[in-house]
Amino acid sequence: MSKGAAIETIEIARNGVRAELLTLGAALRRLEVPGRDGKAANVVLGYRDLAEYRAHPRFYGVVAGRYANRIGGARFTLDGTEYRLPANNGANNLHSGPGGFDVQDWQVAARDAHSVTFALLSPHLDNGFPGNLHVEMRYAIEADGLAIRFRATTDHATVINLTHHAYFNLAGEGSGTTILDHVLQIPASQITPTDAALIPTGEFRRVEGTPFDFRTPKPVGRDIEADDTQLKLGGGYDHNFVLDSTAGGIRRIATLFDPKSGRVMDVHSTEPGVQFYTGNHLANGAPGTGGGVYPARGGLCLEPQKFPDSPNKPNFPSARLDPGQEYRHDMAFRFRTAKDVAEVFG
Repeated sequence: MSKGAAIETIEIARNGVRAELLTLGAALRRLEVPGRDGKAANVVLGYRDLAEYRAHPRFYGVVAGRYANRIGGARFTLDGTEYRLPANNGANNLHSGPGGFDVQDWQVAARDAHSVTFALLSPHLDNGFPGNLHVEMRYAIEADGLAIRFRATTDHATVINLTHHAYFNLAGEGSGTTILDHVLQIPASQITPTDAALIPTGEFRRVEGTPFDFRTPKPVGRDIEADDTQLKLGGGYDHNFVLDSTAGGIRRIATLFDPKSGRVMDVHSTEPGVQFYTGNHLANGAPGTGGGVYPARGGLCLEPQKFPDSPNKPNFPSARLDPGQEYRHDMAFRFRTAKDVAEVFG
């Protein structure tokens, strides 16, 4: 139960892929896809008990918004007016603060066997953000995976940055393994380095010669314990990667491969950045979907987005939305199988 209203679970399926969704947070609770052996497994993390999504939010599979990621100082200025936000990450705002989109009760606007559209009205000054924001997000299972579409409009100038916050373990949610042996490729030549509070400094830093170079595929765990200041600040990877290609609409922004199961996931998006987070703080949580407790780095996130703290960084891509405009973000998690790294990455 959530605010006196039942949390509804919705199932959509096609071609051997099955998703279980929640009206709470418009969350993806389960995503079952086949492995190399043809057997399906749930590849996303979630809570066993629905009450935990609100009681101890870890953003498992939810919509993060109004502004995903961090806003420094929990404030920003727009057209000369300062807007103050809840500080829920030290002195900063993370994923819009308590009561963000991840714990809101979304309405089902449309549904069929293969898709569902959720809708939400975020009122003016909700968590401090200006404008009555009307949001729709759609999940659709397509021939090779799960497509996600965000749309939003406002009646007042505002900032917006919506993403999907799934934690993936391609070996299976209940495997008990970490994601350190997963092989990852991200076509990004730069990151936005952060300060000690994980707020971007405003710089752009080249990845060449650093643990952040995933342009050539490598295991996630290969350099995660390297003697690198940025890795130490995040306790692992928790950084925004600046994608090399921003033209042509939706395009591949990352590829993840689990050698054990043979599952391959290609992430697609229209956004300029992707936050790569290695689940550094997952340990000792409430039981997961399959009943087990996840270890540290038991799942990873690849969150397409505008850059963190863009409202306070004029040199970053703008997150502004004005009346009469429509915010759009299209993304997808597309799956296949392969026998080895060479088959995946050529």
